[in-house]
Amino acid sequence: MTQQLQARGPLAAIYAGLALTVLATIAAYVDRGTTRLLADHVQTGYPAYSPAQVDSAVTTYLVVLSAIGALGVVGWLTAAWAVKAGKKWARPAASVLLVLGISAGLAGLLTKDTSGATGLPPELGWAGTIPCLAGVLAVALLWTRRLTT
Repeated sequence: MTQQLQARGPLAAIYAGLALTVLATIAAYVDRGTTRLLADHVQTGYPAYSPAQVDSAVTTYLVVLSAIGALGVVGWLTAAWAVKAGKKWARPAASVLLVLGISAGLAGLLTKDTSGATGLPPELGWAGTIPCLAGVLAVALLWTRRLTT
């Protein structure tokens, strides 16, 4: 009972991070059908690209972002399971996952492509970093609370 109450805060942050990861992944697909920020960003960076080439680049980005999102979902679910199960390795594992998530988020936000611009438009880059905020909270709560087994 005590473990369940003490794990409640970290689990809430983990589930929030899971939801934010899913939303960030879906955002790229929503963009493709609505605002086309990614397509416009590619076209601006590569003005000689034909519409087919821009579409191909956008599809490639969607595949990469989907893979990163899927790995993020697996990471969040693994962390939630480890915390719920009271595993001793939950804290260090969550910390490693946070570092990986921050690295992936910053890569999407800051990595420049051959055009000299960032590969992703800033809006999608920032969307990829937002789940990290929940990760920071979850890890902070995990390390500041005593989780008994």
